[in-house]
Amino acid sequence: MEINIPTYVSSVVEKLEAAGFEAYIVGGCVRDALLLKTPYDYDVTTSAVPHEVKTALDSYKIIETGIKHGTVTVWSEGNPIEITTYRCDGEYTDHRRPDSVKLTDKLSDDLCRRDFTVNAMAYSEKRGLVDLFGGKIDLENRIIRCVGDAEKRFEEDALRIMRGLRFAATLDFEIEEATALAIKNKCHLLDFVSAERIAVELTKLLCGKAAAKILTEYSYVICHIIPELKAAIGLDQKNPHHIYDVYTHTVKVIDATPPVPALRFAALFHDIAKPKMMTIDQKGVGHFYGHPKESAIMAKDIMRRLKIDNKTIDKVCRLVKLHDVRPEANRRALKKYLAKYPDVDTDEIMAIRRADLAAQNPIYHHQFSYLDESERIINEIKKAGCCLTVSALTVNGHDIAELGAKGKQIGDILNKLLCDVVEDKIANEKNALIKRAKQLIK
Repeated sequence: MEINIPTYVSSVVEKLEAAGFEAYIVGGCVRDALLLKTPYDYDVTTSAVPHEVKTALDSYKIIETGIKHGTVTVWSEGNPIEITTYRCDGEYTDHRRPDSVKLTDKLSDDLCRRDFTVNAMAYSEKRGLVDLFGGKIDLENRIIRCVGDAEKRFEEDALRIMRGLRFAATLDFEIEEATALAIKNKCHLLDFVSAERIAVELTKLLCGKAAAKILTEYSYVICHIIPELKAAIGLDQKNPHHIYDVYTHTVKVIDATPPVPALRFAALFHDIAKPKMMTIDQKGVGHFYGHPKESAIMAKDIMRRLKIDNKTIDKVCRLVKLHDVRPEANRRALKKYLAKYPDVDTDEIMAIRRADLAAQNPIYHHQFSYLDESERIINEIKKAGCCLTVSALTVNGHDIAELGAKGKQIGDILNKLLCDVVEDKIANEKNALIKRAKQLIK
């Protein structure tokens, strides 16, 4: 079989081979190429040690990105290629990185240290595919399987647990039985992994096409990372709107949400406070008053713990806090809503609301018509360019000050004028607004 390698990569491999060394593309780029996907980037493994790589590729820009582990980054036609010498890893006493590495001249030594069979294949245009662990067959059978002893692989680097779940979610693969058992037995080792690295893998997992399946089958891993979710598992909502426990509902909302990180995180956290906010009335019906606000607070704490960036945190918390706000489907109510929450992307909040409704009791799915009508009116409001913010008024603070208003009164008057405009009590015309402002000053 043949893999088409871009010229900026093949030229580097050819130069290493011309200098008398072996060189292969390796890992994820081989996996993706066999899946007929365009690789995001390319890694090369070689028998050449770093100084030999630098000599063979002396015409290229080279950065010593991981020289003690035998790695340099070569820039070819504006693209980075990570080139690593064949190596054997030493002990992993911190369950994350090897204490030492030993460079070797055998490709087999390098491949056997890798995480999963589908990532342990190498390819050379001269020598073809090197697949020592059945990675190609596992790709064809859509299986994630550890190279060698699964428990040992996770003992070495616990992040591989999250990587395995991520690959299963993004590729929609099954996790092989021994590998799945090892994930369960070694899940506690995730405590040794930095929050940042877990967050990266969790984000990719959540956006995977099979995220719902993995979140369901490996809920104990997700709850190890986010213990606040444990109470949601099996919690009967005792409410006619819901036929699923809180965790199952949450997973179904994620599955119905567009695969965008902020949206998937909002779906994950939108009901996380339900267990602590649940009350049951005299008829035995469950209620969750105030859960959106409390869920947003919890989401913020969790995402900060995971070292997620502030921009994403702010967006997720807004979506979580507002996911249950339901203004009437009429122009006036929706204009007030848009004016009250100017920073909210209505397309995103509608996506969350649709997903939330889709994961509820089907007898209430007729409410999709309410969402359709609300969306139609919101689009009309936006298309009309309606005034929804103080800055869009045809008067400003200077105009109000000239009428004799001072200090805080200026802002109060502008906000009142906006309220009147939004509620269609007055047109956004300067003369009309000045007249109304004079009345407010008196």
